[in-house]
Amino acid sequence: MTSTANFSQRLSELYRLLADADYVLIGAGAGLSAAAGLDYAGEDFLHEFHEWTERYGITDLYSSSFYPFATEEERWACWAKHIWFARYRPGAMPLYRQLLDTVKDKDYFVITTNVDGQFEKAGFDRDRIFATQGDYALFQPASGYPKRLYNNKEWVSRALPAIRDCRIPSELIPRTPDGQPVSMNLRCDDTFVEDDHWHHQADRYQQFVQRANDKRLLLLEFGVGFNTPVIIRFPFERMAATLPHAHLVRFNRDYLQLMNPDAANHTTIFTEGISEILKSKVK
Repeated sequence: MTSTANFSQRLSELYRLLADADYVLIGAGAGLSAAAGLDYAGEDFLHEFHEWTERYGITDLYSSSFYPFATEEERWACWAKHIWFARYRPGAMPLYRQLLDTVKDKDYFVITTNVDGQFEKAGFDRDRIFATQGDYALFQPASGYPKRLYNNKEWVSRALPAIRDCRIPSELIPRTPDGQPVSMNLRCDDTFVEDDHWHHQADRYQQFVQRANDKRLLLLEFGVGFNTPVIIRFPFERMAATLPHAHLVRFNRDYLQLMNPDAANHTTIFTEGISEILKSKVK
């Protein structure tokens, strides 16, 4: 059943699939957090980052990550604000809580390219979350070695109130405990640190898929585009096409097309708002 079926038919199919599923695998991209209300370019961003928009012309949170600041004091002032805005300021968004309520009684697992920690905040089991691309809450050695990660919450709490003229004092530039430069634990090049926890979660993900491959597996894909399709989008389509009892439900306003035609008969597509779908009741 694809997006050509009417909404009530697709909704009934979704809830039937949920009821019957032995396993539920959630795949989440940036579109889920956007749907939840985490707007990284709207009025909220412009209000909180007005100094940076006026001084540097930065227009959104994503592009701020790549701005060529002249000094480390400026760069880390922006990152302190960035991390706070995206990771520590928001609580658990209602949409993520809705999603947990939908799957909490199932054997579920989450694979996500999001780095905002919303699944853990909403109450999803940390052992059932594989955040493949990192986490705003973590620093790593800038060189990539050693493969250790450092929580940055305490640093943000000190750096944020110390910002003056879009700079922090030099003594607040973050470093590892042994004094080495740090970077964000966000995948952007081959220095990205995959620590022991990352590898444990990668193994748990593979084990989950192996356990579910001949069972009734429901694949719920939320807001995944074509930025890194090899992580969630393409594997989910492949599972829908090849596993005997798998079904893919794609929630995507903009990128609904299937690249694997063999998955078409085992896919249901929603372009409607995710929150409204999860709140809907089957008549």
